[in-house]
Amino acid sequence: MAWIKGVALTLSLALAIAGTAQAKLTVVADDGGQSATPYYVAIKDADVSEQNGYHAQAEASAHRPVTEADMLPVHSKRLTPGRVASRAIHLPPATTPFFLIGDGDLSQRWLQQRGPRLRQLHAVGLVVKVNTAAQLRHLRALGDGLILRPVTGDDIAKRLGLAHYPVLITPRGLQQ
Repeated sequence: MAWIKGVALTLSLALAIAGTAQAKLTVVADDGGQSATPYYVAIKDADVSEQNGYHAQAEASAHRPVTEADMLPVHSKRLTPGRVASRAIHLPPATTPFFLIGDGDLSQRWLQQRGPRLRQLHAVGLVVKVNTAAQLRHLRALGDGLILRPVTGDDIAKRLGLAHYPVLITPRGLQQ
């Protein structure tokens, strides 16, 4: 008789759990903004479909592709143009050499003077201060084939103890 009560209790618990598993979510608060639904599309087993109100076409047509110009202007609060004392650092040997520049005269002269060496090293340029796409195109023309990407340099400046640019960073050191 006791085993019947045990089976009945287990069955009751299983039914209670199964009932809650099928319950729909209730929105407690909606503070506006954009739906996060598109981010769940790539997640396997996410319940994102047109049956529950998501329309991929409408989402895709509402946005245009992000371009590099959308990332501009770039300003790095921790970095300004100026002198950089050469010093040794220890980065992993496989670190690709890179350099920090801005759109000002000092960086432009430095880029032109150091261009051959930067190309020899296959160094990648991080433009830490640039306002417009036209200024970035001008820097790329001066760099003559060097890869230049607009990015904020604040994290790099903090990690490497930098306050100024232009500077070349290799696995073994910093040099202007």
